[in-house]
Amino acid sequence: MSSLFSSVLLLVLMFTASVMADSTVNFYQDVEFYWGSQNANVSDGGKNLTMSLYNSSGCGFQSYNTYLFGRFDMHIMLVPNNSAGTVTTSYLSSQGLYHDEIDFEFLGNVSGQPYICHTNIFANGTGGREQQFYLWFDPTTDYHKFSVVWNPLRIVLMVNEIPIRVFNNNEAIGVPFPNSQPMNIYSSIWDGDSWATEGGRVKIDWADTPFVASFKNFIVNSCEDSSGLTSCGSSSSNSSITSIEALGAEELDTEILQELAWVEDNYMIYDYCADYERFPQGFPPECYQPRFMQ
Repeated sequence: MSSLFSSVLLLVLMFTASVMADSTVNFYQDVEFYWGSQNANVSDGGKNLTMSLYNSSGCGFQSYNTYLFGRFDMHIMLVPNNSAGTVTTSYLSSQGLYHDEIDFEFLGNVSGQPYICHTNIFANGTGGREQQFYLWFDPTTDYHKFSVVWNPLRIVLMVNEIPIRVFNNNEAIGVPFPNSQPMNIYSSIWDGDSWATEGGRVKIDWADTPFVASFKNFIVNSCEDSSGLTSCGSSSSNSSITSIEALGAEELDTEILQELAWVEDNYMIYDYCADYERFPQGFPPECYQPRFMQ
């Protein structure tokens, strides 16, 4: 990494960390239910939300604001019991054909089976960078925190503060990276039984409707982008800023690398960078970088 680029990146990260606005999103005021609003139930003054899936419709929202870099936390309690075929999501996405996107998707299961956390990253309209993990806890009995940290150097996906995936900025070797398009925040619940559970073999049992996912503590630490303009406020969340600084370092520290290795060794069930059948002519360029540098 050139000294000039390193200096510029450090200034960007220092500025971002010093001016982050810690904002709890209100489900009454700050999001739009673009689909299935009749299946959304907002409570506690806009702090809590449930979204339900029926055979007639699911539900989804998007934030009014768009964001460029930051940390995005959502506490989610997933659909309990037989959730096979259902998909619950929390993700960031820009607009248009060449959009960027950072995905958490939770694939329902037959009762007693572990939930699958499906992740993907799009840059310039191209995805295909899937990694999947079993969750090491029951996500249906309590809320758990799912976080995206996104800065000019890398994207880190975290579960209960444990990093599960890193996608670094590898533009230097020709890999597109989301760093210029502000994104909205989205969540939804929908019918994905054509693929979600055992490749679509297990379908939704509509006798179990409604399927309900619950959301709260939706917190954004970011600069807002509104009508093309960026505005920032003062930070009130030292813990969030610390994590952004740590995950924005040129090299990840030992503790973070150990946590990533623990998740990969014990809970990763699919990695596009190990799918020889899908890439018989060779993996995407980032897959040849050192471990956790995809």
